[in-house]
Amino acid sequence: MPLASLYAPFNHPDWIFELKYDGFRALAHIDSGYCRLVSRRGAAYRSFPKLCAAIGAAIQGQAVVDGEIVHLDAEGKPQFYELMRRRAPQHYYAFDLLWLDGSDLRDIRLIERKRLLRELVRPPVLYADHFDAREVIHGPSVANWLAA
Repeated sequence: MPLASLYAPFNHPDWIFELKYDGFRALAHIDSGYCRLVSRRGAAYRSFPKLCAAIGAAIQGQAVVDGEIVHLDAEGKPQFYELMRRRAPQHYYAFDLLWLDGSDLRDIRLIERKRLLRELVRPPVLYADHFDAREVIHGPSVANWLAA
């Protein structure tokens, strides 16, 4: 889902919130040890062969995962300009599992897909955690959540 500009804060108990990682959005098509990364416009990312090989080795079976290709600095913060220069190491932050071993999961609630995704991923694939609005409004601040 593309980012949207809104004019007022929003909240809904059915929604979750995720950090925006500063990288390249990509679908990872994984099949028996092989991975192909595809942009939102359907173009294959050909300049990440090592990352593709590592993702294919990390996720068993067949899957389609939605996520973001990132370059992380020593503190674990995304560095977009380093990614543009294709500097290593690259990682893949996964935030949704759309398909797994022959099953289309898009009709399953997002929170359940994220639970399955958390069990599936291994480095260099990183799980993009989430929080809900209640945590932002009533719980620890987002800054505290990020520091944890």
